[in-house]
Amino acid sequence: MAAVAAARAGAARAGFRRMFSVSAFAPPPPPTARPAAEPCNNLFVSGLNKRTTSDGLREAFSKFGQVTDARVITDRISGYSRGFGFVRYATVEEAGEGIKGMDGKFLDGWVIFAEYAKQREAQQPPQSAGTQSSGYQYPS
Repeated sequence: MAAVAAARAGAARAGFRRMFSVSAFAPPPPPTARPAAEPCNNLFVSGLNKRTTSDGLREAFSKFGQVTDARVITDRISGYSRGFGFVRYATVEEAGEGIKGMDGKFLDGWVIFAEYAKQREAQQPPQSAGTQSSGYQYPS
């Protein structure tokens, strides 16, 4: 008799749980893939070791074409790499070869990723001290 009562209580709890498990909240849509940047001669390199230097980055990518500039972005305080950098090739074709040759490869013990860099968006000029930053306009 106790086993039957326990089974009924368990079924009642499952039904109660099922009744309130339906929610009006819809889950967020799945993430969409980022649009790929247009081919250019500038590459964005991510996944860099914090000990990677600009010279080391230049040396690794120079196997695939003429590198005109290689720069590892560093932390202002520690001076170590922030984990990403940029490599500029002389031509777009050489940049494509650099991506094929280095994307997913090891550099200084870490797997790095190379892709075409996106063009920087035009930044708004800073507002002067005389303008109102809140957007509220006071009546005259």
